[in-house]
Amino acid sequence: MNRTAIVTGATKGIGKAIASRLLQEGWMVVITYSSDTQAATVTYNEFCGMAPGRVYLLQADNSDLSSVETIDGFLDENNLTVDAVILNAGITDRSDFLSIKPENWSKVFTANVHFPVFLLQKIYPRMNEKGSVTFTGSLMGIQPHSVSLAYGVTKASVHALVKNLVKFFTEKQIRINAVAPGFVDTEWQKTKPAEIRSNITRKVAAGRFCTPEELTDVYMLLIENQYMNGEVVVCDGGYSYK
Repeated sequence: MNRTAIVTGATKGIGKAIASRLLQEGWMVVITYSSDTQAATVTYNEFCGMAPGRVYLLQADNSDLSSVETIDGFLDENNLTVDAVILNAGITDRSDFLSIKPENWSKVFTANVHFPVFLLQKIYPRMNEKGSVTFTGSLMGIQPHSVSLAYGVTKASVHALVKNLVKFFTEKQIRINAVAPGFVDTEWQKTKPAEIRSNITRKVAAGRFCTPEELTDVYMLLIENQYMNGEVVVCDGGYSYK
C-alpha cells in the first residue's frame, strides 16, 4: 500500500526535489503551491509522467490561514490519510530594518510559523501513526541574517517549534524534525549576481552551493529513520569554516 506525503511549496526548488524523490520511492504525494500556476502545471505534468496516479496538485497559499481549511478539505474529498508532512513553503521580506512594515512582518510569521502550526493542528486526525513531520528550517535561523530579519527570526522559531512539538505528537509516535539548509542552488539562488554567489561560495568549505537533489538525502533520513526525533539537521557544506 502506498504511503502518502504532503509537500508544501513543492513545484519549485527544494520542495520539488523532495516531492520528486518521494515519487521515485513509491509514495503518493500531494504537492501545494502558492500562486505560480504556470510552474505548478509544468511540475504536475512532469510528475504525472513519472508516477501516474500518484500525484495531486493543490493551490494553497501559506501566507493565508484559510489555506489550512483548503488542504484539510482536499484530504477529506480524496479520502487521504497522511504518513509524512514536509512543511517546505516559506516566504521572506527583504526590507532593511528601518523600512520593515508591521503587515509585512506579520505576513512572514503567518507563512513560516503560524500556518504550519495550525495546519498540523487541523490535519492531526488524518495523520497516521509512526509518521513524520519535517520542516524546512534554515542556516539563517542559526547564523545572523543581515538581509532579512523576519526570515532569520521565523526560521529560528521553526527550529524551536521542532523541539517543542515533539511531546505533542508522541501519542501517535509521529516524529518532528527539520532540515536547516545553507545555500542551495535553487532557481532563486541562480539569479543572484555572480559576485554575490562568489562571495557566498568563498565561505563554504565545500566550495559550492548544495544541489536540491543531494539535499533530499537529508529529508529522506528524517522521514524514514524511526529514531530521528526533535532534530534540526544542518546541511551547509561547512559554511564559515573556510
